[in-house]
Amino acid sequence: MPSAPATPKTATAAPGRKKAPAKAAIKAGTKGLASPEPAAPAPEAVLTLSSKNYSSWSLRGYLLCRLAGLAFTEARVSADDPAIRAELLLQSSSFLVPRLDHEGLRIWDTLAIAEYLHEWKPEAGLLPRDRAARAHCRSISGEMHSGFANLRSALPMNIKAHHPGFKVWAGAQGDILRIVAIWTECLSTYGGPYLFGSAPTMADAMYAPVCLRFTTYDVPLDPQSRAYCATMLALPAMQDWMAAAREEPEEMEELDVEF
Repeated sequence: MPSAPATPKTATAAPGRKKAPAKAAIKAGTKGLASPEPAAPAPEAVLTLSSKNYSSWSLRGYLLCRLAGLAFTEARVSADDPAIRAELLLQSSSFLVPRLDHEGLRIWDTLAIAEYLHEWKPEAGLLPRDRAARAHCRSISGEMHSGFANLRSALPMNIKAHHPGFKVWAGAQGDILRIVAIWTECLSTYGGPYLFGSAPTMADAMYAPVCLRFTTYDVPLDPQSRAYCATMLALPAMQDWMAAAREEPEEMEELDVEF
């Protein structure tokens, strides 16, 4: 005899347990529920700069930040204002500009900023990937940082000026020859158009003001060095800097330090 079909059983809650209510969609902002807090703003970087027409070190720091892809605001200081000079001396004990404030850290000295940005974003390529090329890049960057005093004093940076046929004295000429030798070695070794290949690095930022000096004082260069200067001056960051420099006041009292 066939068995009767089983009657479906109705589920019952276990003793002492309440049946869970059906899930319902909960809209954000419903009364009784706290609205989600807005996301905290990204840490803001501030780059303290001096004159864009005269300050080669400010340009180097600016280029390093742009090449690293760091979003930053500028804090401009006028180096010929005694009150601002005093304030800047308090901010940086040896009157070093640029200065980078980022994520609660304060970094001054251009090479320190370069190394910090490389650690912050190594994929930006401020230093080459190859170990030997990195050592070379650091070496020529350090040479620019600590050397070429004759060039600095004889050919001060002045983007708005142009001196065709400028007479370069012997001491500065020695610095020019050394810089051209550095460029020639790098461009020949790494293939250009930048000093370490297809993209600009820390070294290009360090030597960028030299390209401007060579242009201002009409320094004769070989074709390879002229092409390198043209490549550097065409960088969007350089174009932005030069445009801002041309908008600065015509005169600024010179400081007794090279900046």
